[in-house]
Amino acid sequence: MFRQPSLFGVEAPSVDPAFSSITRVDLDGRSWVDHAPGWATGADTLFDEVRAVVSFRQRRDVPMYDGLVDEPRLAAWWHAADGEREPVELLAFVRRLLTDRYDRPFDSIGFNLYRDGHDSVAWHGDRHRHRVVDPVVAILSLGARRPLRLRPRGGGTSRAWALGDGDLFVMGGACQHDWEHCVPKLRRAIGPRLSVTFRHGTR
Repeated sequence: MFRQPSLFGVEAPSVDPAFSSITRVDLDGRSWVDHAPGWATGADTLFDEVRAVVSFRQRRDVPMYDGLVDEPRLAAWWHAADGEREPVELLAFVRRLLTDRYDRPFDSIGFNLYRDGHDSVAWHGDRHRHRVVDPVVAILSLGARRPLRLRPRGGGTSRAWALGDGDLFVMGGACQHDWEHCVPKLRRAIGPRLSVTFRHGTR
């Protein structure tokens, strides 16, 4: 098990390389999700470490009303091809674990920061599904729990998972092709959530 050095008695972040808490849910005959609650321990410390070193920005690329509007969350991106190390050492270990378990060459990390209940992302499937036949997308959720919803593409009954506090959530099979996911807005007050998303074949 990889564990980052502890500072001032604060719990050092670590992850479970055995994936002992993981369970698989078959969405249909082609799509599945894996959920490992509490996969990362010391998740609050990891959240703070990522926020301290990653430069987030608000993307102005969401089409609406014949124009572009600010995306209602903050984002950042890391890619192995850029030649820099992962911004936090533990994430390099996570990327290797995911590569070994799912037999996919995970080469990028997307960081999405939901500052409060007003931040969200609408129904969508990851765009790199147009380049990858069977993409696997792995999300490490840090911070406050927020619902992530999945529904069949084009509409239908949705399913929800409340993710945060170090949960790992992996979408595979035809999930990006046949299903959509979202993080809806919340009316109640809630703390920030950070989605650390591992992908492959993004370039």
